[in-house]
Amino acid sequence: MPPVPTMPGSTTMARAVAHAFPLSRLPPNRISSLCRGISVSQPLSHRVYSTAPADCIKASRSKSKARTNHNQITEAVSIPLQTPPTRSRFRRFVGFTTLAVIAFTAGLTYQTSKSVSRMMTLSLATDEETLSAFKPHDEFSKEVNEYLCNHPVAVSLRSDPAFTESRPHLKIPEKLRARTLTGGTLAGPDKIVAPPLVFCEEGGKSLVSLFYLGPNLCGHPGIVHGGLLATLLDEAMGRCCFPALPNKVGVTANLNLDYRKPAMAGNYAVLRAETVKVEGRKAWVEGRIETLPKDGEEPVVLVEAKALFIEPKQAAAMSTLYNMTK
Repeated sequence: MPPVPTMPGSTTMARAVAHAFPLSRLPPNRISSLCRGISVSQPLSHRVYSTAPADCIKASRSKSKARTNHNQITEAVSIPLQTPPTRSRFRRFVGFTTLAVIAFTAGLTYQTSKSVSRMMTLSLATDEETLSAFKPHDEFSKEVNEYLCNHPVAVSLRSDPAFTESRPHLKIPEKLRARTLTGGTLAGPDKIVAPPLVFCEEGGKSLVSLFYLGPNLCGHPGIVHGGLLATLLDEAMGRCCFPALPNKVGVTANLNLDYRKPAMAGNYAVLRAETVKVEGRKAWVEGRIETLPKDGEEPVVLVEAKALFIEPKQAAAMSTLYNMTK
């Protein structure tokens, strides 16, 4: 609809009419007729006119308001939420790792203190008591035990005052022995039939151990597992040099093996170890396992080993626990 031009002087005319004819004294129809002929000072071009019915205008206005509200809601939803920044993966990893280390340390400390407190309440056997503590399970284990105790090598070492005879595995309390490898898991009929008979030279200079290896300790059929021979050497060589260390305890730092001959199962064997050098907390040991010969026979070397043992910095605290089980 084209804009209606504004009549000049319309404002003055409207004021004059209003002064001459107050609206309160005129009938409604007269007021309407007067308003049609009067133009206000605001330009009519800025007004919006519509020929639609009043109901349609109201509906249009309602739709406009609804559309405005919808747009406002859409704009509010589309605004991104201000979420706090997430921690980096590295920081989370460090946090989880720290918690895991703390939990592991607490658990280890608790278990160690629990084991020590349990062992403190147990009576420990002396070296002499271990010699009579073994009770053979059957006639064969009795035969093996008598052969080891009466062998010429054992008789010779027993007469030497520099050596102390014992069965170290029997010093471990019976309740804990079942959880050890060579003293519990691998001990018994058709395995390590009788506890090894061990002779230790004073000052940690040397060691000799006599034992019997049954048929249930094989890797290949009829041949003793090489890992078992390595375990026996590791234990015996450590036991040999520990008395030469400041706090009488150490851990294996290096172990080298050379297998010379197959170790046939169902035979007697002897392990010999010697401490060759000691420097502070370090001790170097050499050892070998060979057959335990009968009278007039030469022993056959089965495996040779060299090892380095180091005393831990916390050895002063470990020595008490180790002395109870060695």
